[in-house]
Parts: sequence; C-alpha cells; structure tokens
Amino acid sequence: MSGIVLHLLRHGVTDAEGRLIGRTDAQPIASGVQACVARAGGLAVEAVRSSDRARSRVPAQQIATALGLQADADARWRELDFGSWDGEPPDAIDPDALAAFQADPARHLPPGGEGWPALVARVSAALDAIDRPTLVVTHAGAMRAALASLCAIDFPQLWNIALPHAALLSLRVWPGTPRVGQIIGLVT
Repeated sequence: MSGIVLHLLRHGVTDAEGRLIGRTDAQPIASGVQACVARAGGLAVEAVRSSDRARSRVPAQQIATALGLQADADARWRELDFGSWDGEPPDAIDPDALAAFQADPARHLPPGGEGWPALVARVSAALDAIDRPTLVVTHAGAMRAALASLCAIDFPQLWNIALPHAALLSLRVWPGTPRVGQIIGLVT
C-alpha cells in the first residue's frame, strides 16, 4: 500500500506575534493568509481541515474554496494550551518556569495549561480521522505532535525542526495500529 499523503501547513502571521498563543484566538493578518494560500498552491488533496482557531481556519477556508472543497475545522488540531501564560509575551513569564516548561513540557506544565502528552494524544486522535490525501492548516505545536505520533521523534529533537509561519510539512501516512508516517518534504 502506498499510504496517504498528509500536508500540515502552519498558519501565517497573526495580530499577536511575540506572544504565547495557544487557545487564544489570535486573528490572521492578510499577508499571513496570503502566504498560506500561496504555499498550498498546487497541492493535490481531497480534503482540507484546520484547527478551529481563526489563524488556521481563515486560510484553510480560502484554500478549500480555491480547490472547490469545503474546509472542516477540528479543535483537536489546536495549538498547545498555555494556560495562564496564554496570550502573554515570554518576557512576562517567570524565566525559570518557562525554561523548565521548554525543557520538559510533559512534567512542567504552564499553570492551568496542557502537557505535551495531552497534545500528542489529541493530535493522534485527529490523525486517525485522515483517510485520504489531506491538507491540515494548524499550528507548530500540533505539527510537532503529529511528528511525535507518526514518526516516533522524541520531544527534544522536535525543536530542531524549524516550522516558521506558512511552513509546509508533507508526510506519507500508513494506516494501522499504530499509524506510522514518513516525512516526504518540508518547505519553510
């Protein structure tokens, strides 16, 4: 079996740059949406999905319209929830707490926030719903969680993968339990 091609596209620039934006519904700016639409040009997909956050949902809708498809929003593709840090600039957060979280987000959660294992579990559940060539417009954290789930890449190594705004990560995914994937491209 040849597997299913899955494209993960990080949303574009928002009106909340420089802040931790997980559950915060930051708004996309026009150039950020345009960058996503341009990056998705020419992709052969049968489905378009996105996080339910505007910064992902808006470009997904425009991409889907251009392809003659409908975009489906799915909250499982959201970014990590940063709890009480959400919406704050990093310099407003206790540096020791932030460093501990960045070093080990499974053990050092933001106050009231979500841990890395929870993000990987919900993205894994969203991956189980992929059954045809699909584009998902999502967030860097969700993209890294997909890599952890599909490619068994450990957390520290995931930070070595640059995923700037409008980065496109392409994978070939094989169904089964567990699903497995292979990176076939990364455009930044």
